[in-house]
Amino acid sequence: MLDQNQTTTEKIENRKLVIYQTLVRYFGNKNTTNKNYGSIEENGSGKFNDIDEKALQEIKKLGANYIWFTGVIEHATMTEYTKDGIKSDDPDIVKGRAGSPYAIKDYYDVDPDLAVDVKNRMAEYEALIKRTHDNGLKVLMDFIPNHVARTYHSDAKPSHVIDLGAQDDTTKSFDPKNDFYYIPDQKFIVPTGYNPGGNEYQSPLKDGKFDENPAKATGNNVFNHAPKLDDWFETIKLNYGLDVQHNHAKNFMPQPPVWRKMRDILAYWASKGVDGFRCDVAEMVPVEFWNWVITDLKKKYPNLVFIGEAYDRNEYKNFLVNGKFDYLYDKVGLYDGLKRLMMNDSKATVKDISFVWQKESNGFSQHMLRFLENHDETRIASRDFAGNAWYGIPGMVVTATLSSGPVMIYNGQEVGESANGTEGFGGHDGRSTIFDYWGIPNHQKWMNNGAFDGGKLSDDEKSLRQFYSKLLNLVNTNEAISSGNFYELLQANKSSKGFNDKVYAYLRYTENKRVLVLANFNRKATDLTINLPEDVLSAFNLKSKAITFTDLLTETQIKTDNINNGLNLNIPATSAVILEF
Repeated sequence: MLDQNQTTTEKIENRKLVIYQTLVRYFGNKNTTNKNYGSIEENGSGKFNDIDEKALQEIKKLGANYIWFTGVIEHATMTEYTKDGIKSDDPDIVKGRAGSPYAIKDYYDVDPDLAVDVKNRMAEYEALIKRTHDNGLKVLMDFIPNHVARTYHSDAKPSHVIDLGAQDDTTKSFDPKNDFYYIPDQKFIVPTGYNPGGNEYQSPLKDGKFDENPAKATGNNVFNHAPKLDDWFETIKLNYGLDVQHNHAKNFMPQPPVWRKMRDILAYWASKGVDGFRCDVAEMVPVEFWNWVITDLKKKYPNLVFIGEAYDRNEYKNFLVNGKFDYLYDKVGLYDGLKRLMMNDSKATVKDISFVWQKESNGFSQHMLRFLENHDETRIASRDFAGNAWYGIPGMVVTATLSSGPVMIYNGQEVGESANGTEGFGGHDGRSTIFDYWGIPNHQKWMNNGAFDGGKLSDDEKSLRQFYSKLLNLVNTNEAISSGNFYELLQANKSSKGFNDKVYAYLRYTENKRVLVLANFNRKATDLTINLPEDVLSAFNLKSKAITFTDLLTETQIKTDNINNGLNLNIPATSAVILEF
């Protein structure tokens, strides 16, 4: 239709995925103590049962159609559950009192922290899956394929399943038939200076030692019996037949046993009604495995969604085309560029956004998951990011509307959570800790002791949540945004009034709908004149016409008597408009 190189979208489920990520440990936690390195008794933990019908309905009203329940699978922890038949973990190889949700202890079980009745924990999670579906939402959960906890042992696995490492030849550093990698003749050494659980935490197992002989390679590819404190020392890497130490030589025939074991784990959760998986550090696992496992699982579960956590843009096409992923993270592209703009970096420019769509305009922009917050990233309102949740408005509008690909928010983002406080192992780093028992203050205000009605939010926080609700509902209901084409307007406006390196403009359109998106990252209001180029005026049959634009976020209208002369408007500081015309 238009001459400019466009991103032509595909319709996946005929709608845009809007994902609400929640760390279950936070979501229903009403405890506001937030003691540094506090125990579960001191700081509390949310439960599966806390995410009730009212909570789910409010998330749906916010505009989400998927919920990613983070931290579900059983992981290593300093909390004792021996009375429930769960073996204790050595605290010297656990990060934080709660432990990392990515140091998996049993792929076939769920985290006991999240259950009201620990012995009934799986049934409580299954009930949450059903409850989520009954409220018109789909379920995503983590799949952690690259590494497990050093204390991995499955006591919940089906009887026919051979446990990871059970048949390994530990005398070999690498063998494609082994599940793990080894450092023969070397005992594992806990990193020097590690003080598990802080000074107050005491345990007979806290002695600076962990009995592992021979030592195993860590999840972040450290082949040393003495990993460093900033390594993933609490984890051990799984072996997919890739000889990591020798030019990554591939030993995939015959198929390494890990492949089938991990396929069976995914099938186990899919059989419980899980609708998709967010696959942790997907690029650290061979693309050949993903091709095989995703193809195999979709024979029985054709609608399963696979999202890969990916950071190498040179590998995007490989993991989408050859790896068969539905979506990949757009972190090093859009997120990093938007973050610089929102932080008011003097070197930041909207040309970074241009680079993203140009780089991805060869057919996979619609397969990129966009976000401004998740459990790995700093909170927008934190001192380590923008310092003010409202500075995220232009970035969030671009994140949600640049393409038909999924958009995701993280619980607390919609009410301006700032992640203040020294949490324990998580420290004070602008993130909401994944390692510690903690409450999310602004989220707790919205939760209002389980009423989920926003009763304790300030007017400012309520307004922010209303913005997110308006935007997320809009991207699902407006076909120009959910499934339309893209046309950038920077070139046509390089000499237009008010345009600078902090203003971005583009069109999204279908045959029936068209919107003009303007994002102002400047920290001051800006008077703009937006000119539509000749090919757009012709294609849309707009020449010399009087046009009325309606901002879909505020319902305000802007009129121009002759579109040939452009559209004049004043756009407030750090804001955005979505103008339908």
